[in-house]
Amino acid sequence: MKSMKDSRFQAGHLLVDAGGSPFLCDRVSLLTPNTGDIMSAALTYDPSAALKFLKAGAREALAPKLEAARMEVIDDVAILTSKGPVPADKNPLDAGFIDWPARLLAGDENGLLRKIEESAKRFREQVDRMVVLGIGGSYMGLRALFEGLCNPYHNQLTREQRGGVPTLHFEGDNLDNDSVAALLDLLKTHCKDPKDLAQRWGIVVISKSGGTLETAAAFRIFRDALETYYGAGSELAKKLVVPVTGETGKLRSISNGAGYPDTFPIPDGIGGRFSVLTAVGLFPAAVLGIDIRALLQGAAAITTTFKTAPLGQNPVLDYTGICHLLERDSGMDVRILSTWGKKLEACGLWYDQLLAESLGKHERGALPLTVVNTRDLHSRGQQHQEGKRDKLITNVIVDKASLAPVKVPQVAADRDQDQLNRLGWKGMPDLLAAAIAGTNKAYADDDRPTADIHLPKLDAYAVGQFLQMMMLATAVEGRLIGINPYGQPGVEAYKKNMGEILYGK
Repeated sequence: MKSMKDSRFQAGHLLVDAGGSPFLCDRVSLLTPNTGDIMSAALTYDPSAALKFLKAGAREALAPKLEAARMEVIDDVAILTSKGPVPADKNPLDAGFIDWPARLLAGDENGLLRKIEESAKRFREQVDRMVVLGIGGSYMGLRALFEGLCNPYHNQLTREQRGGVPTLHFEGDNLDNDSVAALLDLLKTHCKDPKDLAQRWGIVVISKSGGTLETAAAFRIFRDALETYYGAGSELAKKLVVPVTGETGKLRSISNGAGYPDTFPIPDGIGGRFSVLTAVGLFPAAVLGIDIRALLQGAAAITTTFKTAPLGQNPVLDYTGICHLLERDSGMDVRILSTWGKKLEACGLWYDQLLAESLGKHERGALPLTVVNTRDLHSRGQQHQEGKRDKLITNVIVDKASLAPVKVPQVAADRDQDQLNRLGWKGMPDLLAAAIAGTNKAYADDDRPTADIHLPKLDAYAVGQFLQMMMLATAVEGRLIGINPYGQPGVEAYKKNMGEILYGK
C-alpha cells in the first residue's frame, strides 16, 4: 500500500487495496498535521466488532452522505466567519469551536491564550481555594478536565503536594440549598485571615448571558460572602473574582460595574456545550496547572484529521457513521459510553449533555448514557448483556496507566483462601485488560455490538483529542440527519416557566 501522502488518500475517498477494490479500514488513527505520519500519542477508533451488524454495503452507501455532512460542517465555519447573514435554517450557528483551538495556538484573538495563562498564574498564586460557578456547558467541561487530568484526591492534598495550585469546589450547577450552605460553612470555617494565603479563596463565575438562575443566584451569594471576607470594594475583592462571560449580558454588566480586572470572553459563535476549549474550561484548568496548550494541540490535530483524512482513516467520520447506521437500520438508539476507569466518568457525563442537547430535537436523537467499568458491570451490566437490543456500546480505553502498576501481592499458601496467588503478581492494568477483553467477548458471543476508542495514555493531549472528536462528530451527525446541532430550545422552556413562577408574567 502506498504512503498516507498518496493522492488517493485525499478527503472524501475510500482506501483502495492492491487489486483496486475500495475498502474501509477498521482501525483509525490520528495523523500528525501536515506530515501524514502516525503520531505516537494518537487516539484511535476501532469499530471492527460492530461491523458485522451493518447491512451489506450500508457503510459504502453512506460514504457520500458523510462526506457531504463533513463539507457542510466545514462550510459552516466559513459562513460564521464571513460576518454575513446566517441562513434561517442554520440559525443558531455555533460552529466557531471547530477552528478555535488552532486560532488560539496561532496567537489569534489578540493573544488570548497568553493572557489566560498569565491571569491564571496570578490567580493561582493568590488563592488556596477556587470556587467555580457555572452550569451545563459552563461546568461539565471543566469537571471533565479536572477529573480526567488531576489527582483523584486533589482536594485532600496539601498545597505543596498539589504543586502550588488551589483546591476546586463547584457550585452554581444546581439549586441545592444544603450543598451551597455546606460550602459557605467550609469557607467560613477554614478561611478566617485574608492575609494568609492558605486561607484565601476566589471565584471564577462562568455564564455567557449571566441570566441563568442557578449560576446567577450562586454568584450573588458567594460574591456577598467574598466581599464580607475581604471587604467590599477592596482590591482583593476585585482581583479574586474572574468572570468568564459573553461580550454583552447581565454578567458582563456586573463585571464592568465592579471593575474586575480579569474578565474573559465566551466567543460569539461558540455555544455553551461546545465551549470547553475556550476560557470557560481553559482558564480554571490553567489555574489547576493543566497543560492547556497540549489540550489545544490535541484538539487542533484531530480537527486537521477530520478535515483532510478519508473514511477509514478519520475517527470523527467513522464514529459518526457506525453510530448512525446502527441507529437507523437496527434501532440501536441508546448509546452507551463505557469508560474503563474512574477518571473519564465526567468526560462521559459531558458527552451526555453534548449529544442530548444537540440532537435531541424533533422527537429524534439517540439517548446517551455513561457507565464506568468495571464498576457498572455490577449494576447495568446485566441489562446490557441480556436486555433489549437497542444499545451500541462504545468503550473508552486508556492503553497505559499514568502511574506505576499496583500489583496483587503473593502470600503464604495458608493465607491464599481467596486463591489470588494464581495471578502471579499481576498488576491492576492486567486485571482491567482481562475485564475489557472478557466483557467484549461476552457481548460478541451474544451478538451485541461494541466499538473501542483508545487513548494511548490519559494526558492533556489525548483528552483534547477526545473532546474535540466528540464535538465534531455531534456536529456532523446533526448535518447528516438534517437537525441543527446548535441551540437548545427545549431547555429554554423550563427557564421561562421557572421565571414566571418566581417573578410573575
